[in-house]
Amino acid sequence: MDSRLERRIPGSRGAQRKRALEGVDIFVVEGSADIYERIERCLSGPETTVSRAETRLPPCRRGHHCIAIVSATAVDGANWARDCEATQGMAVVWIGSMPRDRPVRSYATEYETILPADFSCAELRKLTELVGEQLFAGEAHERTGSRFVAESQAMRELLHEVAIFADCDASVLIHGETGVGKERIAHLLHDGHRRFGQGPFVAVNCGAIPEGRFESLFFGHVKGALAGATGTHLGFFEQAAGGTLFLDEIADLPPYQQVKLLRVLEEGTVTRLGASVPTRTQFRLVAATNRDVLAMVAEDRFRADLFYRIAVVELAVPSLEQRGAADKIAIFRSFVEETIGDARPGGLADMPRWLLDAVANLRFAGNVRELRNFSERVGVIVRQLGDWDATRIRRMLANAHSEREAVAVASRQTPRARWDPEERSRLLAVLDDNQWRRQASARVLGISRKVLWEKMRKYQLFDDEPGLRAGNT
Repeated sequence: MDSRLERRIPGSRGAQRKRALEGVDIFVVEGSADIYERIERCLSGPETTVSRAETRLPPCRRGHHCIAIVSATAVDGANWARDCEATQGMAVVWIGSMPRDRPVRSYATEYETILPADFSCAELRKLTELVGEQLFAGEAHERTGSRFVAESQAMRELLHEVAIFADCDASVLIHGETGVGKERIAHLLHDGHRRFGQGPFVAVNCGAIPEGRFESLFFGHVKGALAGATGTHLGFFEQAAGGTLFLDEIADLPPYQQVKLLRVLEEGTVTRLGASVPTRTQFRLVAATNRDVLAMVAEDRFRADLFYRIAVVELAVPSLEQRGAADKIAIFRSFVEETIGDARPGGLADMPRWLLDAVANLRFAGNVRELRNFSERVGVIVRQLGDWDATRIRRMLANAHSEREAVAVASRQTPRARWDPEERSRLLAVLDDNQWRRQASARVLGISRKVLWEKMRKYQLFDDEPGLRAGNT
């Protein structure tokens, strides 16, 4: 087999993709390759239709997905593929013009979904099922928010990986900068799992867990276990039973909490506060972070055993800059249209080119989250004024540029450069005077225990409690 095609044929995943081609219409553009009957034998089923497409692109049936299988021998096959993607949102599977033992000729070398002319039924089914899974993943995400824009190769490759690993039980660690959409990727992984996708999706921000509440929030409690506990409370572990537990910013968990999380993942049981009998719980763990966890492991700030337990599969979400101008523009269009909505002014002209060019050249440090905010501001102007008010929008663009310069300068400062040395010294003195008892120290400082803990983390002040590493001072 030609090496270019061999890299594009996915290997066995060990799990049957029973739903991947249900409700899918498959159109075959065979050219001179005479492949229609082979494809029909391989893919036809009770919920899947296979038909020829010769002179025009048939419409997808309502509620169905469509896949076009295009032979490289078809006349103007590449334009056929572009037509599929542009007008119908169809996925395209390419069939090379030659068998695997002869030089390959293809109209679309940029596509990853390519098979040789002498493909087997197993190869064809694996590839079309994988494409079908991607379609269902996109549909599932449409229920939780706007669909992913994937004009860039980086984003297409990520969604390809998501489709591969969605329907497996392995824990997933998602890496990415703030605002790139890590939770949306977690939703795709959840929705793509045949079993856990039918259960709850429980999202937890590990950076917002109040000091002293970890056990109650994660493990739950029984009546009377805590002051004010008037009934039984299920913790996050049990709330996620049969579904997905999404731990955002997992690197923010201090070491003594990390070890408790590791124990649950290894044993599969939780014991509520005040209870003596453990409860079994099964869920799929998906975690996310914007930090370099391996570096934290090397510095003894994140447990190595927990890292290897949560990072069975690792996915990296590209930043907006890595995705490029095409994705920026497409996302901007989508958010602006969403903001304008049904209030779209009559006779509104198309989005001006100068605006699209300006968005393409802007750097959004907050990634998609920041771009969405900017898009909504533009959408409000257009909706209220009825046109693309150049004066106001250009002023907004100039302000946005100034704001980004200020953020860039601040981000170049190290955390220690942003410390208030006087406040840190005072905190350290009060903690020492009170033998590092937080409640007593907080009372002296006139702040809550939670605020004190947040300041201790900010200034890297750690005591000698069991499981806590002495931090750098």
